[in-house]
Amino acid sequence: MGYLKQIDVENFKSWRGKQVIGPFMRFNCIIGTNGSGKSNVMDALSFVMGERVASLRVKHLRDLVHGAHIGRPVSDTARVAMRYCDNKDLETVFCRSIIGDSSEYCINGVRVTLAKYLEEFGKIGIVTKAQNCLVFQGAVESIALKDPKERTKMFELISQSREYAAEYNKKKEALLKAKEDTQFHFNKKKSAAVERKHVSQEKLEAQKYQALVDDLHQNRLQLSLAELYHNEKGINALSDDLRKVQQAAAVKKNELAAWEETVKTHKKEHGRLAREQQHIEKAIRCVCEHILSQSQSKYIKSKVNTSHHKKKAEEVRNALKKDQRLLAVKKQELAEGRILIMFLQLERYKELKELARKQGAVLSQQAEKLHWEVRADYEKLAFDQRRKKEAQLEDLTSRAEKLEEYTKTCKSSIEEYRQQEESLSAELEQGRQRSEEVNRELGQVLEELGNARLDSQENRRQLRRKELLERLRRLYPESVYGRLSDLCSPIHKKYQLAVIKVFGRYMNAIVVASEKVARDCISFMKEERAEPETFLPIDYLDVSPLHERLREVPGAKMVVDVVKVNVATGAAQLRKVVQFVCGNALVCETIKEARIVAFDRQERLKTVSLDGTLFAKSGVISGGSSDLRSKARCWDEKDMTRLKERKDQLTAEIRDLMKLKRKEPDLKQIIAQAQGAQIRLKYSKTELDILRKKSILRCQISRMESELANLDSQIQIVCTRDLCIQMEDLVFSDFCAEIGVDSIREYEQEYLKQQTELDKKRLEFERQFARLNTQLEYEQDQVEQLKKKLHKMEEIINKEERTMAEQRKVNTSGFPFSVDVDALELVKLQREVMCAETALEHKRLARHNLLLACKIQSLPITLLSGSLNEISEVQLDTESESTSATMDIYEREAQLVIDYSELQAELRGLQTEEEVAAYLERLRESVSSIEEVLHRTPAPNLKALEKMREVKDKLQGVTEAFDASTKIGRKCSQEFEQVKAQRFHLFSQCFEHVSIVIDQIYKRICRNSSAQATLSADNPDEPYLGGINYNCVAPGKRFMSMDNLSGGEKAIAALALLFAIHSFRPAPFFVLDEVDAALDNSNIGKVTSFIREESRENMQIIVISLKEEFFSKADALLGVYSDFDEFMFSRILTLDLQPYPLVEEDNGKQTDKEVHRVDRRQDSYSLGNPY
Repeated sequence: MGYLKQIDVENFKSWRGKQVIGPFMRFNCIIGTNGSGKSNVMDALSFVMGERVASLRVKHLRDLVHGAHIGRPVSDTARVAMRYCDNKDLETVFCRSIIGDSSEYCINGVRVTLAKYLEEFGKIGIVTKAQNCLVFQGAVESIALKDPKERTKMFELISQSREYAAEYNKKKEALLKAKEDTQFHFNKKKSAAVERKHVSQEKLEAQKYQALVDDLHQNRLQLSLAELYHNEKGINALSDDLRKVQQAAAVKKNELAAWEETVKTHKKEHGRLAREQQHIEKAIRCVCEHILSQSQSKYIKSKVNTSHHKKKAEEVRNALKKDQRLLAVKKQELAEGRILIMFLQLERYKELKELARKQGAVLSQQAEKLHWEVRADYEKLAFDQRRKKEAQLEDLTSRAEKLEEYTKTCKSSIEEYRQQEESLSAELEQGRQRSEEVNRELGQVLEELGNARLDSQENRRQLRRKELLERLRRLYPESVYGRLSDLCSPIHKKYQLAVIKVFGRYMNAIVVASEKVARDCISFMKEERAEPETFLPIDYLDVSPLHERLREVPGAKMVVDVVKVNVATGAAQLRKVVQFVCGNALVCETIKEARIVAFDRQERLKTVSLDGTLFAKSGVISGGSSDLRSKARCWDEKDMTRLKERKDQLTAEIRDLMKLKRKEPDLKQIIAQAQGAQIRLKYSKTELDILRKKSILRCQISRMESELANLDSQIQIVCTRDLCIQMEDLVFSDFCAEIGVDSIREYEQEYLKQQTELDKKRLEFERQFARLNTQLEYEQDQVEQLKKKLHKMEEIINKEERTMAEQRKVNTSGFPFSVDVDALELVKLQREVMCAETALEHKRLARHNLLLACKIQSLPITLLSGSLNEISEVQLDTESESTSATMDIYEREAQLVIDYSELQAELRGLQTEEEVAAYLERLRESVSSIEEVLHRTPAPNLKALEKMREVKDKLQGVTEAFDASTKIGRKCSQEFEQVKAQRFHLFSQCFEHVSIVIDQIYKRICRNSSAQATLSADNPDEPYLGGINYNCVAPGKRFMSMDNLSGGEKAIAALALLFAIHSFRPAPFFVLDEVDAALDNSNIGKVTSFIREESRENMQIIVISLKEEFFSKADALLGVYSDFDEFMFSRILTLDLQPYPLVEEDNGKQTDKEVHRVDRRQDSYSLGNPY
């Protein structure tokens, strides 16, 4: 074991020049008057061990130089050297010098760095930061007054776990920040997922809405294409018909002109022929008279027939002439009067109608465009308003839902807080009551344990020895059997004292199978620095045979026979151990019988009585029944075990109940949170009611705005129609005044009626004329047949008659009549041309409106040539545009070639107008139904697709951030757990060691086995974060807190804690400054005895003391005194007290503890030996 040899100081504080402090013995006391410089020895040791300037009671390093405190330093430098000797007496010199404001460190004269310097100190067991070998003045009192938190800091300092505190806090903050970041990113990820779900729903709604819009556009496109297709088809058909009618009218006009020339020629020829006819008729009469005279009879007969037919022909001719005259009169009247007037009126009407149509086309176009614009604006406005209202409604709904959800959350939180408050209140109240009960019960248990005066076998030492035995059993499960007291027991309780007396020192010996196992166990115990144990290797024991005749001794039994083995496995081998321990010893009922059996026979026997009195063969008699009874409790300790277990349970329960008290702030916090939740719930309900009222008012305003916009659009359309009517009345005002009607609409109605009546009459006349003409032709055929018969009889007459018939036929065909018919046909064709042109204009106007509607509605119509943008350039001015300009517009629109490939084949295949109208009506109904569905359907968020991409990107970014924060959190957690494990290992290693040894040290200082000292951590998981409770039960007193102990008891407890802490990180020497200040004489004796024992066995001790009762027991005294030469300086004297033994040692009155200590040191790690 190393030791401090001496200290060399030079100009250090009160030490002038070079002085030697020492040499030091095992137990040294530094004495001297107050102010002489005793504590400067502590400062010198602290200085040479590398302590900081702040711990040396000065501000600057130069203040340590002798004389610097009065401003008169004797030198620029100061030096302290410590001479340390190891186990082999090899000396190491540690030197620290002051040079200016810095220090210089040397080891054996070699200059080294501070780190290397402190490292060498660490190798010999001195840790400067932990101050494990120095106890400064007042430290004992401060330790006794420390609270649990300060005690924890002291343990952190000695265990060096404090070095990890900064890193621990840093890693913990990083871990908490990482957890917060992870939770933050998790919440963002969760909200992003919810948003993605919401946007997905909006996307589906938008897709459905867009599908409806696409269907609407497709149907509108099909409808427009179908209308345009069939309009174009109708235009083409009307154009063809118009062209044909115009051609027919031109032909008729040419024919009519030719007929008029022919009529003029025929009129001249008719006059000539009429004159010739008179001459011929005269000649015919002559010839006829001549012929009649020749064939009177045939002539008469034929003449009768002829006269008859002539009469009929004359009648028909007269009727025809009458009709022709009537027709001529009618034609003349029609041509001369009304027809001319009606024709002029019709021409004027057409011109005005064309002008009105042109001007009306502009208004119609404007009205149609206005209608579509109003409709588009209305739809856009409605859509925007709907979007806005829906956004507001969605916002209000979302806020309302959030408020409702928040209200529910507040209610649930309030209910949860109420339950927590009730449970915590009940738990705290129950804990308070239970704490009182546990404290009372623990006091009773401690009182019972104190009355039982439990020795070292019933404290932590026994637990430690049990743990050691369990570890050995785990290492050698087949070879380590256990302690002898556990393996066997007396057959009856009355033999307990006798058996214990015979067992002696082998009572707690460990039974093993072989010597090798025993030596391995001893090596293991040395490595673990465990307490000494006695081993009984079965193969090493030399067992003497039993004397069977001793079983026949009256009034006595062999001790071997009253001991039973408690285990079945290896019972024969264990009997060998019992036989080795007991030998041939006999047990008797009384002391008298035992003495007689031991000494009154021929040979002396080893006997023992039932009360434990042993009679050895050498004649030595030993007793000690009280001590034996105490040891006998190892076989009857159920009650004590129960009390100890109960004490541990109650102590643990008290700790748990103390932890429960920490929940009182939580209860207050819960009450405050519940009140806050109540207030938030109240405000949330108020805001929710306001939102609901706002929602109702906004719905009413939206409905009224929609109705107002609809009324405005209807008013604009009606105004446009009225404007068209006014414009038409203005155009036809003069015409209506001329014909005497109020409005053109009245004229159109009457004209159409008169035109219908005229058409009916004209058709009737034409039918009658055709009928009469047919009858005339029939009668003429009859006359021709008769003439043919007459031709046979009278060739000349026949020839002349044929000539006359041809002339009549020509006359009968009626050139004037044919001309009139052609004129009527020409008028009819001209009327057809006008109707065709009007219908074509309507078709072209309809096409223009359809194209304009397609442009307004932005229908994707494919054009093979041209563009719909050209339609916007068409601006018709009612005052300047002419018919040619209108035709030019229609021609330009006609140049737009539409691609009808997108039009369904079914629509292109329709032929009749009825089929086309029916199919178009179905398309219009489909468009109307889709528009109604769209009108009823709330407008979705059409930007949902774009928002979906944004949300996906956002979710991906948040997920990546969450994964990254999770990785960082995992890394921080690993780093934190690593630092935590290192800190916990260092702290718990120190705490467990100190908590185990402190009870033994306290018992040794108090010199009483009933004294108890316990350490407990408030936070077992991380003890360095909580406090450490230190409680002591003084001998003969009940359990009480540290604050209730007396000053001396506190000092003893503090010293026990100091020595226990020092035993964890033992230094070769221990320096204490006035630790006996608060001790009375009795306690000083106890402490002195303990320090003497420690100095003999474990370490070198140096104590600065002022009490003779203390320093008189030291091995050496170092007297410090002051001298004056201009100013005070310290000197030292050394006295070796070893030549002067203590009075107790001279008289041979060593204490039982010292004898026990010497015996134990001699028996440490020894093998059982029967001799």
